[in-house]
Amino acid sequence: MHQYLTLCRRIIDEGVWVDNQRTGKRCLTVINADLNYDVAANQFPLITTRKSYWKAAIAEFLGYLRGYDNAADFRKLGAKTWDANANENPAWLNNPNRKGVDDMGRVYGVQGRRWRKPNGESLDQLRKIVDDLRRGIDDRGEILTFLNPGEFELGCLRPCMYSHTFSLLGDTLYLTSYQRSCDVPLGLNFNQIQVFTFLALMAQITGKKAGMAYHKIVNAHIYEDQLELMRDVQLKREPFPSPKLEINPDIKTLEDLETWVTTEDFKVIGYECHEAIKYPFSV
Repeated sequence: MHQYLTLCRRIIDEGVWVDNQRTGKRCLTVINADLNYDVAANQFPLITTRKSYWKAAIAEFLGYLRGYDNAADFRKLGAKTWDANANENPAWLNNPNRKGVDDMGRVYGVQGRRWRKPNGESLDQLRKIVDDLRRGIDDRGEILTFLNPGEFELGCLRPCMYSHTFSLLGDTLYLTSYQRSCDVPLGLNFNQIQVFTFLALMAQITGKKAGMAYHKIVNAHIYEDQLELMRDVQLKREPFPSPKLEINPDIKTLEDLETWVTTEDFKVIGYECHEAIKYPFSV
Protein backbone atom coordinates (compact mmCIF):
# COMPACT_ATOMS: atom_id res chain seq x y z
CA MET A 1 0.00 0.00 0.00
CA HIS A 2 2.81 2.42 0.85
CA GLN A 3 4.50 1.64 -2.50
CA TYR A 4 1.28 2.61 -4.28
CA LEU A 5 0.87 5.87 -2.36
CA THR A 6 4.53 6.77 -2.88
CA LEU A 7 4.12 6.31 -6.64
CA CYS A 8 0.96 8.46 -6.67
CA ARG A 9 2.76 11.26 -4.80
CA ARG A 10 5.76 10.97 -7.10
CA ILE A 11 3.57 11.42 -10.18
CA ILE A 12 1.92 14.50 -8.67
CA ASP A 13 5.24 16.01 -7.51
CA GLU A 14 7.49 15.08 -10.43
CA GLY A 15 5.17 14.21 -13.32
CA VAL A 16 5.21 15.90 -16.73
CA TRP A 17 2.03 16.62 -18.67
CA VAL A 18 1.78 14.51 -21.84
CA ASP A 19 -0.99 14.61 -24.46
CA ASN A 20 -2.48 11.17 -25.11
CA GLN A 21 -3.63 10.79 -28.71
CA ARG A 22 -5.83 7.74 -28.14
CA THR A 23 -7.96 9.27 -25.39
CA GLY A 24 -7.65 12.94 -26.29
CA LYS A 25 -6.69 13.73 -22.68
CA ARG A 26 -3.55 14.90 -20.91
CA CYS A 27 -1.70 12.63 -18.50
CA LEU A 28 0.61 13.58 -15.67
CA THR A 29 3.41 11.11 -16.34
CA VAL A 30 6.60 9.63 -14.90
CA ILE A 31 8.88 7.03 -16.47
CA ASN A 32 9.98 3.89 -14.61
CA ALA A 33 8.33 2.58 -11.48
CA ASP A 34 9.08 -0.63 -9.57
CA LEU A 35 6.75 -2.35 -7.13
CA ASN A 36 7.46 -5.57 -5.22
CA TYR A 37 4.97 -8.00 -3.67
CA ASP A 38 5.86 -10.55 -1.02
CA VAL A 39 3.77 -13.50 -2.16
CA ALA A 40 5.61 -15.85 0.22
CA ALA A 41 4.34 -13.81 3.19
CA ASN A 42 0.91 -13.46 1.54
CA GLN A 43 0.89 -9.67 1.75
CA PHE A 44 -1.92 -9.22 -0.76
CA PRO A 45 -1.52 -5.76 -2.40
CA LEU A 46 -5.09 -4.54 -2.19
CA ILE A 47 -5.67 -0.80 -2.17
CA THR A 48 -7.19 0.17 1.19
CA THR A 49 -7.56 3.94 0.68
CA ARG A 50 -10.54 3.15 -1.52
CA LYS A 51 -12.64 0.07 -2.13
CA SER A 52 -10.98 -2.39 -4.50
CA TYR A 53 -13.08 -4.69 -6.68
CA TRP A 54 -10.57 -7.50 -6.48
CA LYS A 55 -12.86 -10.25 -7.77
CA ALA A 56 -13.16 -8.53 -11.14
CA ALA A 57 -9.36 -8.33 -11.39
CA ILE A 58 -9.00 -12.06 -10.76
CA ALA A 59 -11.88 -12.83 -13.13
CA GLU A 60 -10.19 -10.85 -15.87
CA PHE A 61 -6.92 -12.70 -15.39
CA LEU A 62 -8.68 -16.06 -15.47
CA GLY A 63 -10.01 -14.99 -18.87
CA TYR A 64 -6.47 -14.25 -20.03
CA LEU A 65 -5.27 -17.65 -18.86
CA ARG A 66 -8.09 -19.27 -20.84
CA GLY A 67 -7.28 -17.28 -23.98
CA TYR A 68 -10.66 -15.54 -24.21
CA ASP A 69 -11.20 -13.08 -27.07
CA ASN A 70 -14.77 -11.99 -26.37
CA ALA A 71 -16.03 -9.52 -23.76
CA ALA A 72 -19.10 -11.69 -23.14
CA ASP A 73 -16.88 -14.51 -21.87
CA PHE A 74 -15.18 -12.11 -19.47
CA ARG A 75 -18.57 -10.94 -18.21
CA LYS A 76 -19.55 -14.53 -17.44
CA LEU A 77 -16.48 -14.79 -15.23
CA GLY A 78 -17.38 -11.51 -13.49
CA ALA A 79 -15.27 -8.92 -15.35
CA LYS A 80 -16.79 -6.09 -17.37
CA THR A 81 -13.42 -4.51 -18.04
CA TRP A 82 -13.41 -5.32 -21.76
CA ASP A 83 -16.91 -4.05 -22.59
CA ALA A 84 -15.77 -0.54 -23.50
CA ASN A 85 -12.65 -1.47 -25.46
CA ALA A 86 -14.54 -4.12 -27.42
CA ASN A 87 -17.63 -2.04 -28.14
CA GLU A 88 -16.87 1.69 -27.72
CA ASN A 89 -13.37 2.16 -29.13
CA PRO A 90 -13.91 4.08 -32.42
CA ALA A 91 -10.75 2.75 -34.06
CA TRP A 92 -11.74 -0.85 -33.28
CA LEU A 93 -15.36 -0.33 -34.35
CA ASN A 94 -14.08 0.77 -37.76
CA ASN A 95 -11.50 -2.01 -37.99
CA PRO A 96 -12.39 -4.55 -40.73
CA ASN A 97 -10.92 -7.34 -38.58
CA ARG A 98 -13.58 -6.89 -35.87
CA LYS A 99 -15.99 -9.83 -35.91
CA GLY A 100 -18.93 -8.14 -34.21
CA VAL A 101 -20.34 -7.23 -30.81
CA ASP A 102 -18.00 -8.02 -27.89
CA ASP A 103 -15.17 -9.18 -30.14
CA MET A 104 -11.77 -8.17 -28.74
CA GLY A 105 -9.60 -9.68 -31.44
CA ARG A 106 -6.18 -11.23 -30.90
CA VAL A 107 -5.24 -9.61 -27.61
CA TYR A 108 -3.73 -10.71 -24.29
CA GLY A 109 -4.59 -14.35 -23.59
CA VAL A 110 -5.11 -15.16 -27.26
CA GLN A 111 -1.41 -14.48 -27.79
CA GLY A 112 -0.48 -16.32 -24.61
CA ARG A 113 -2.37 -19.49 -25.52
CA ARG A 114 -2.57 -19.38 -29.33
CA TRP A 115 0.43 -17.47 -30.69
CA ARG A 116 0.52 -17.99 -34.47
CA LYS A 117 3.72 -19.51 -35.78
CA PRO A 118 4.91 -18.82 -39.37
CA ASN A 119 3.67 -22.26 -40.46
CA GLY A 120 0.15 -21.48 -39.24
CA GLU A 121 0.30 -23.68 -36.15
CA SER A 122 -0.49 -22.33 -32.66
CA LEU A 123 2.03 -22.05 -29.84
CA ASP A 124 0.74 -22.39 -26.29
CA GLN A 125 3.24 -20.33 -24.31
CA LEU A 126 1.59 -20.91 -20.94
CA ARG A 127 1.48 -24.69 -21.32
CA LYS A 128 5.21 -24.80 -22.04
CA ILE A 129 5.97 -22.76 -18.90
CA VAL A 130 3.75 -24.90 -16.67
CA ASP A 131 5.24 -28.13 -18.01
CA ASP A 132 8.80 -26.88 -17.48
CA LEU A 133 8.21 -25.61 -13.96
CA ARG A 134 6.46 -28.78 -12.84
CA ARG A 135 9.63 -30.66 -13.83
CA GLY A 136 11.85 -28.16 -12.06
CA ILE A 137 13.13 -26.64 -15.31
CA ASP A 138 13.99 -22.96 -15.71
CA ASP A 139 15.60 -22.39 -19.11
CA ARG A 140 15.84 -18.64 -18.42
CA GLY A 141 13.17 -18.20 -21.04
CA GLU A 142 10.03 -19.07 -19.08
CA ILE A 143 8.30 -16.03 -20.56
CA LEU A 144 4.63 -15.47 -21.27
CA THR A 145 4.26 -12.53 -23.65
CA PHE A 146 1.06 -10.93 -24.85
CA LEU A 147 2.94 -8.44 -27.05
CA ASN A 148 2.80 -9.35 -30.76
CA PRO A 149 3.58 -6.23 -32.85
CA GLY A 150 2.76 -8.11 -36.03
CA GLU A 151 -0.88 -8.44 -34.94
CA PHE A 152 -1.62 -5.10 -33.28
CA GLU A 153 -4.20 -4.31 -35.96
CA LEU A 154 -6.03 -7.57 -35.17
CA GLY A 155 -7.01 -6.51 -31.65
CA CYS A 156 -8.92 -3.74 -29.91
CA LEU A 157 -6.05 -2.72 -27.61
CA ARG A 158 -2.31 -3.24 -27.35
CA PRO A 159 -1.48 -5.03 -24.11
CA CYS A 160 -0.51 -2.81 -21.19
CA MET A 161 0.79 -5.59 -18.93
CA TYR A 162 2.60 -7.34 -21.73
CA SER A 163 5.10 -9.86 -20.36
CA HIS A 164 5.55 -12.22 -17.40
CA THR A 165 8.87 -13.96 -16.71
CA PHE A 166 9.07 -16.85 -14.23
CA SER A 167 12.32 -17.74 -12.49
CA LEU A 168 13.09 -20.80 -10.38
CA LEU A 169 15.71 -20.87 -7.62
CA GLY A 170 15.65 -24.28 -5.98
CA ASP A 171 11.97 -24.91 -5.29
CA THR A 172 11.04 -21.21 -4.98
CA LEU A 173 9.26 -19.53 -7.88
CA TYR A 174 9.62 -15.82 -8.71
CA LEU A 175 7.75 -13.62 -11.18
CA THR A 176 8.82 -10.45 -12.98
CA SER A 177 6.01 -8.68 -14.83
CA TYR A 178 6.46 -5.82 -17.28
CA GLN A 179 3.92 -3.11 -18.03
CA ARG A 180 4.35 -0.51 -20.77
CA SER A 181 1.52 1.81 -19.65
CA CYS A 182 -0.36 2.18 -16.38
CA ASP A 183 -3.44 4.22 -15.41
CA VAL A 184 -2.42 4.50 -11.76
CA PRO A 185 -5.66 5.65 -10.05
CA LEU A 186 -7.92 3.19 -11.85
CA GLY A 187 -5.95 0.35 -13.38
CA LEU A 188 -2.90 -0.21 -11.20
CA ASN A 189 -4.62 -2.08 -8.40
CA PHE A 190 -6.06 -4.52 -10.97
CA ASN A 191 -2.52 -5.08 -12.23
CA GLN A 192 -1.10 -5.51 -8.72
CA ILE A 193 -3.74 -8.10 -7.86
CA GLN A 194 -3.10 -9.98 -11.09
CA VAL A 195 0.69 -10.10 -10.71
CA PHE A 196 0.40 -11.36 -7.12
CA THR A 197 -2.32 -13.90 -7.95
CA PHE A 198 -0.52 -15.16 -11.05
CA LEU A 199 2.57 -16.09 -9.05
CA ALA A 200 0.50 -17.65 -6.27
CA LEU A 201 -1.47 -19.76 -8.77
CA MET A 202 1.56 -20.85 -10.79
CA ALA A 203 3.40 -21.88 -7.64
CA GLN A 204 0.37 -23.89 -6.53
CA ILE A 205 -0.19 -25.76 -9.80
CA THR A 206 3.52 -26.47 -10.35
CA GLY A 207 4.22 -27.63 -6.80
CA LYS A 208 6.65 -24.81 -5.99
CA LYS A 209 6.92 -22.27 -3.20
CA ALA A 210 6.00 -18.72 -4.11
CA GLY A 211 8.68 -16.09 -3.60
CA MET A 212 8.63 -12.43 -4.62
CA ALA A 213 6.75 -10.85 -7.51
CA TYR A 214 8.43 -7.88 -9.19
CA HIS A 215 6.23 -5.43 -11.09
CA LYS A 216 8.00 -3.05 -13.49
CA ILE A 217 6.09 -0.16 -15.08
CA VAL A 218 7.49 1.98 -17.90
CA ASN A 219 4.93 4.80 -18.22
CA ALA A 220 2.92 5.51 -15.04
CA HIS A 221 0.33 8.24 -15.32
CA ILE A 222 -2.69 9.99 -13.85
CA TYR A 223 -5.24 11.39 -16.32
CA GLU A 224 -6.16 15.05 -15.98
CA ASP A 225 -9.74 14.21 -14.97
CA GLN A 226 -8.48 11.88 -12.21
CA LEU A 227 -5.96 14.23 -10.61
CA GLU A 228 -8.24 16.10 -8.24
CA LEU A 229 -9.76 12.91 -6.82
CA MET A 230 -6.33 11.38 -6.29
CA ARG A 231 -4.70 14.48 -4.79
CA ASP A 232 -7.57 15.81 -2.69
CA VAL A 233 -9.40 12.62 -1.69
CA GLN A 234 -7.47 9.36 -1.90
CA LEU A 235 -4.10 10.68 -0.77
CA LYS A 236 -5.72 12.30 2.27
CA ARG A 237 -6.77 8.90 3.64
CA GLU A 238 -4.80 6.67 5.99
CA PRO A 239 -4.19 3.11 4.71
CA PHE A 240 -5.22 -0.04 6.57
CA PRO A 241 -3.01 -3.16 7.00
CA SER A 242 -2.60 -5.54 4.05
CA PRO A 243 -5.09 -8.42 3.84
CA LYS A 244 -4.38 -12.06 2.90
CA LEU A 245 -5.46 -14.06 -0.15
CA GLU A 246 -6.77 -17.61 0.18
CA ILE A 247 -6.85 -19.83 -2.93
CA ASN A 248 -8.81 -23.07 -3.11
CA PRO A 249 -6.20 -25.83 -2.55
CA ASP A 250 -8.12 -28.10 -4.95
CA ILE A 251 -6.76 -26.00 -7.84
CA LYS A 252 -3.87 -28.24 -8.88
CA THR A 253 -3.49 -28.07 -12.66
CA LEU A 254 -3.68 -25.72 -15.62
CA GLU A 255 -6.71 -27.70 -16.73
CA ASP A 256 -8.45 -26.73 -13.48
CA LEU A 257 -7.86 -23.06 -14.28
CA GLU A 258 -9.16 -23.61 -17.81
CA THR A 259 -12.38 -25.34 -16.80
CA TRP A 260 -14.06 -25.05 -13.40
CA VAL A 261 -12.26 -22.34 -11.39
CA THR A 262 -14.27 -19.17 -10.64
CA THR A 263 -13.81 -16.15 -8.40
CA GLU A 264 -15.55 -18.14 -5.65
CA ASP A 265 -12.32 -20.13 -5.31
CA PHE A 266 -10.56 -17.03 -3.99
CA LYS A 267 -11.13 -15.33 -0.65
CA VAL A 268 -9.63 -12.20 0.87
CA ILE A 269 -9.12 -12.26 4.62
CA GLY A 270 -8.91 -9.13 6.78
CA TYR A 271 -9.71 -6.50 4.15
CA GLU A 272 -10.53 -3.06 5.56
CA CYS A 273 -10.90 -0.10 3.22
CA HIS A 274 -12.26 3.39 2.78
CA GLU A 275 -15.29 4.02 0.58
CA ALA A 276 -15.09 3.68 -3.19
CA ILE A 277 -13.88 6.47 -5.47
CA LYS A 278 -15.37 6.64 -8.95
CA TYR A 279 -12.44 7.54 -11.16
CA PRO A 280 -13.18 8.37 -14.83
CA PHE A 281 -12.24 5.58 -17.27
CA SER A 282 -10.57 6.51 -20.57
CA VAL A 283 -11.30 4.32 -23.59
